[in-house]
Amino acid sequence: MSAEATNPASPGPVTAGPVLPTVPRRKARSRLDLRRLGRAALLGPTARDRLPDAIGHVVEAHRSHYPDADLDALRRAYVLAESSHRGQMRKSGEPYITHPLAVTLILAELGAETTTLTASLLHDTVEDTDVTLDQVREEFGEEVRFLVDGVTKLEKVDYGAAAEPETFRKMLVATGNDVRVMSIKLADRLHNMRTLGVMRPEKQARIAKVTRDVLIPLAERLGVQALKTELEDLVFAILLPEEYEHTRELIVDNASRADDPLAEMADEMRTVLRDADIPAEVLIRPRHFVSVHRRARKRGRLRGTDFGRLLVLVNEDADCYGVLGELHTCMTPVVSEFKDFIAVPKFNLYQSLHTAVARGDGQVAEVLIRTHQMHKVAEAGVVALGNPYAPPSEEQTVSSDGERADPTRPGWLSRLLDWQEAAPDPDTFWSTLREDLAQDREITVFRPDGGTLGLPEGATCVDAAYAQYGEDAHACIGARVNGRLATLSTVLKDGDTVQLLMGQDPASEPSREWLDHAHTAAARIAIQRWLATHPASAEAQEEGPVPTLQAGEAAARPAAGNAGNSVTACEGATPRTADRPAAANAVVDQPGASVRLAGCCTPVPPDEVIGFSVRGGAVTVHRVECAAVARMKSAGRAEVGVRWGETTGCRVTLFAESFGRPHLLADLTEAMASEGAEIVSATVEPPSQQRVRHTYTVELPDAAHLPALMRAMRNVPGVYDVSRAQTPGA
Repeated sequence: MSAEATNPASPGPVTAGPVLPTVPRRKARSRLDLRRLGRAALLGPTARDRLPDAIGHVVEAHRSHYPDADLDALRRAYVLAESSHRGQMRKSGEPYITHPLAVTLILAELGAETTTLTASLLHDTVEDTDVTLDQVREEFGEEVRFLVDGVTKLEKVDYGAAAEPETFRKMLVATGNDVRVMSIKLADRLHNMRTLGVMRPEKQARIAKVTRDVLIPLAERLGVQALKTELEDLVFAILLPEEYEHTRELIVDNASRADDPLAEMADEMRTVLRDADIPAEVLIRPRHFVSVHRRARKRGRLRGTDFGRLLVLVNEDADCYGVLGELHTCMTPVVSEFKDFIAVPKFNLYQSLHTAVARGDGQVAEVLIRTHQMHKVAEAGVVALGNPYAPPSEEQTVSSDGERADPTRPGWLSRLLDWQEAAPDPDTFWSTLREDLAQDREITVFRPDGGTLGLPEGATCVDAAYAQYGEDAHACIGARVNGRLATLSTVLKDGDTVQLLMGQDPASEPSREWLDHAHTAAARIAIQRWLATHPASAEAQEEGPVPTLQAGEAAARPAAGNAGNSVTACEGATPRTADRPAAANAVVDQPGASVRLAGCCTPVPPDEVIGFSVRGGAVTVHRVECAAVARMKSAGRAEVGVRWGETTGCRVTLFAESFGRPHLLADLTEAMASEGAEIVSATVEPPSQQRVRHTYTVELPDAAHLPALMRAMRNVPGVYDVSRAQTPGA
């Protein structure tokens, strides 16, 4: 989990224990308790038939983020909402206007800009009152109308198991153009979850499951951790009441302890940073209920430092690394716990340094180091980034090509909007989305050019290819992971460097088996879409490869077939077999003896060679580094001196390793023929995990041409290695 809520949510009352410190804003105003204000502060001590002036709380919260905000639109929206909802009551018995006010206050606390707050006050008016979208446009402008319309559409979506996929798809596309719509929906769901106790238990459970399966993952991906963590706790209390109660008791018992190791370590850190002259705040961040529950399941008996984290807030990015250096120098670091999400931000905009330090008694405290701005984004995500339509300021994010990055399109959402267009049908889109939302961890891999790719945990090279190249990844023929050749099925780890090897053939096609290794929606949908639009090729892949290199055609006419065919071809007026190569230019110091070049290592000039006498008065010639030489010597075979004669022609067996792709065999044999090689025999083994092994025995007019031949073979796209034979060939 990348960040925790500042105030632990408590669906049930927690009365024991001290008040934990809160994180002050850089302006003097301290953070309000979202949950408390969601009900108590709005209603206050007033009678239920009297409406409190809660708009004052919204204005106060909004001004803490935007001191110069024009509040006229907010006041007019409040008047319209209050008059429109007048007489309507919630199931809890409260005036209905308390709901849009609570939703707006949540967003104001998170730092939403004025337009979002205006739309939030009006978000139920079009659906539940006589107010129309045209009236909203006339009174507040097109932008507010768009947001209110988006939230109204969201209200009509059933997120449960019977959800209509096409409705959800259209909704997501519409709201994806401006994630402020989704922010309002999340705040709306949070307030509804806070007041869910008035409903029947079975309805509470249904709403809680939908919140868990769809809305909490969306909050995570939008980086709105303050909402996500409280929603998690509210769902936890409803779906697992016994485990929730046990966790609550653990938190209460820990809060009542006389000693607090986190407080002691926080004091020590303050001293270290003060001595280092680094201005910083050191705060205790209590874990929320679900986080404590997960910790208890993972570690068993909890210790004092397991109930929270230490948060260090500084002013500048560089100070984050200064704090890290001081803590690792003056305290005992747990190096394996270090993660740098500043240099490589997470997919949901989250930035922070993570580390851990240990005490002498073995207790370990996790430490988060970030700037005040990073902390704001860590809690509020895209909500904290303001109006995407406002003119960019110098502080706003700028992409690597100099253009402003759209804050409403974080990486995950951009990818989702891209692949939804390619989804062949709504059901595929829906099932793929649910799978994507279930992946709550993401890794970052690096490209050779220094760029990064954000992928879900468990992603493979296939996923990396489609994340980087889109549908052009159909031409991918392999990859290098951390400099080493790897199959496309290789599972990537966080921090890996991935170089994708692309073929040059425009007719390249993906393999059906890639679906077994595709972990991301983008990869699966792109492959499925290609297979659906090329049924003939897909059927051919299922039936297996068809031999395309026939006897006598290896050098005369390169075949345009798929690598993966198992074939043998012979050529020449007097065909020879690969295990009886010619010995035209080897001279041995044994007069009258016939000479054979060993098929296990296929020596050619100017290799250093050695000969051994064998039965029948013959001499076999091996390269000195051949493994058979040691066996010959240990068997007591007599060594015979060998030298190369004046003739330069030779026969040699070569192994080629390649990635499978269409027309590879034709391209490879054509390259060999262009170097003057006469192919005596060729064997291509069936592919295994996209890798293909070729064995060629060739005649060369001059042994000096061998290096050039091997270079030409390596230059064929898809071929990643060519070597001399070291074991008996075909």
